[in-house]
Amino acid sequence: MSRKLGVVMDHIASIKPYKDSTFAMLLAARKRGWELYHILQEDMAYVGTEIMASAQPVSVTDDTEQWYHLEEPREIPMKMLDAVLMRKDPPFDMEYIYTTYMLESLEASGVLIINRPQSLRDVNEKFFTTHFPQCSPPQIITRDPDRIRQFLAVQKEIVVKPLDGMGGASIFRISEGDLNTNVILETVLAHGRKTAVAQRFLPEYTQGDKRILLIDGDPVPYALARIPAKGEARANLAAGGSWEGVALTERDQWICSEVGAELRARGLIFVGLDVIGDYLTEINVTSPTCIRELDQLYELDIAGQLMDAIEQKLVPRP
Repeated sequence: MSRKLGVVMDHIASIKPYKDSTFAMLLAARKRGWELYHILQEDMAYVGTEIMASAQPVSVTDDTEQWYHLEEPREIPMKMLDAVLMRKDPPFDMEYIYTTYMLESLEASGVLIINRPQSLRDVNEKFFTTHFPQCSPPQIITRDPDRIRQFLAVQKEIVVKPLDGMGGASIFRISEGDLNTNVILETVLAHGRKTAVAQRFLPEYTQGDKRILLIDGDPVPYALARIPAKGEARANLAAGGSWEGVALTERDQWICSEVGAELRARGLIFVGLDVIGDYLTEINVTSPTCIRELDQLYELDIAGQLMDAIEQKLVPRP
């Protein structure tokens, strides 16, 4: 009997199939003959005592022109699903949190949620690096600009970014004596109303901000190094950076060994680590990407590995 997989995501019509990691997961599940259900956040509701969804059965094809077909919506109790992928892209706002409440209720009925809803709330992608100070660069997290100025005086050059940022947005590099320091801190901290992280600047970013993917705590042996565009201080692909594949170094492997068991214990089955030089800078748990690029470079099947890990965690059906 085939598995039933729900995928909570942005609308499939809006994705770029040639690079979308969620699409890679759908293709891998389809290859296994699993039934696929496309679910938007607004499709879910708590009704009576159940989480219901106006879900659309979806079929997918590895094609950049016609990559999906959606059937008419069906009202289903989501507990009929074996597993649900929570792949809604940020922003991580209150609506996102409300969705995790619904998924947590669903999890209590025995449905496997990837990643675990409580951990999606608990694991801020920038703050969670503080659980692994042995892996992380010197950093400070605060909404007090004076504390960041003191940190800058010690480190001489820093990067400041909001805790809720994504895609390289609102990331600033500040050198000691920079005349724009005050206005940058006012902007990032919203005049002391928002918390941000400041980390020691890592010049190794020019060699690539590496995205390392972990499946149930174990790393894929290659990473995608995101290279900043000329004249750009950010390596994010969303900020115009390019990319190349690299094998994991011994230091990368050590970082993965330090964090892997904790991620596994928290039900974080698919995670992306960001590593610059020798340091862990972010732990991405909401909707990590880079599957398709690494598959293309190294003839891997990362989404297939993920489906195998999910299958191993599913309770056999009667």
